[in-house]
Amino acid sequence: MPYSGARDTSEPMKDRKFGPKGPRGGAKPFKRPGKSAGRPAWRDRDSHADGPVILYGWHTVTMALANPERRIRKLTLTENAARRLADENIETRVAPEIVRPQEIDRLLSPDAVHQGLLAEADPLPSPDIETLKQEGMVLVLDQITDPHNVGAILRSAAAFAVKAIVTTARHSPEATGVLAKAASGALELVPMITVQNLARALTALNERGFQTVGLDSEGSEDLSDVALRAPLALVLGAEGKGLRQLTRETCSVVARLDMPGEIKSLNVSNAAVLSLYVGASRLGLMK
Repeated sequence: MPYSGARDTSEPMKDRKFGPKGPRGGAKPFKRPGKSAGRPAWRDRDSHADGPVILYGWHTVTMALANPERRIRKLTLTENAARRLADENIETRVAPEIVRPQEIDRLLSPDAVHQGLLAEADPLPSPDIETLKQEGMVLVLDQITDPHNVGAILRSAAAFAVKAIVTTARHSPEATGVLAKAASGALELVPMITVQNLARALTALNERGFQTVGLDSEGSEDLSDVALRAPLALVLGAEGKGLRQLTRETCSVVARLDMPGEIKSLNVSNAAVLSLYVGASRLGLMK
């Protein structure tokens, strides 16, 4: 059983005309931790390496415009959005196409809140796991497929200065569209490491000195009682399924999150932020 009791029945949302891939550009210097290996970030097996990442919404697009590692292919703006960018001295980097809001509406799903900004960009490179510095915290996602949850996890990861997120090439959402919007710019701040085999990736982390802690409702002890140390890798499984058996076996520790209230389970994105807080507090990162 996973740490979260509710089964994740939501279907990953996709933008109507833009299928795959994940932009910040202007005023402040940008530093992305780790080295890039030149591979596109977080792609599913059926994605095309040269396909565009679709980004929309104020924070998502402006963070991409401010990131020199993000190549912007096309920028579509409403007049109001273009005026706001100019007022805030945010460089567009490419000549934007000015359209009515309805033109952007037609390119996205009906409930997409684009705030008058839409960008097409190249995916960011995926670093190699061997380039990870042996410090701080990383997150490992075991087949979490809901883009809203992954986007929320990314946002929390950026807030807690997570060094990277490790995920699989298959059974994970594209770093684009709904996920990018939910991440609210965090795609530009937290490197995404895509691996083909999660168990091998965890083994590599173990060999590099990471303490790999899986989160599961049947863990041997509460996370707050585990002697946590850096570098720390927290491993989260999908709602409903939890950690796969091989993932559990490869983790150095499997812990649970004990809750004092009547509801004992958490949504996976909430479990992520709680475990990050516990980890950051125990590692002295909150000072």
